[in-house]
Amino acid sequence: MKNYKALMRNHLYLLISLLFFASCSNRTDTPVHKVYTVEIKQMQFQPAELTVQKGDTIIWINRDIVQHDVTEEKSKAWTSSPLLTGQSWTLVATENADYYCSIHQVMKGKLLVQ
Repeated sequence: MKNYKALMRNHLYLLISLLFFASCSNRTDTPVHKVYTVEIKQMQFQPAELTVQKGDTIIWINRDIVQHDVTEEKSKAWTSSPLLTGQSWTLVATENADYYCSIHQVMKGKLLVQ
């Protein structure tokens, strides 16, 4: 009986120790999201194609001498307001999208979300 109690006590100490060390882990389940920049200059989105992870942030900055916008092409699900030189617009990526400037419709870009 003495051995049984000692064995149970040892198992209990081991279990408590494992739970304690598991709770001290530095591991996080929160993904780390990145921030990407797309420059609008010389009547182009640069880069024209960008691959990101879901939840990453994309910032479009107008570096051109005229105003531009950023508009999702297929259903117009999102759009920025017109951006003057130096202004920016931010989007958190959730799905693939082709986009363009509705002011200068020859300007096109592609967002690939993994």
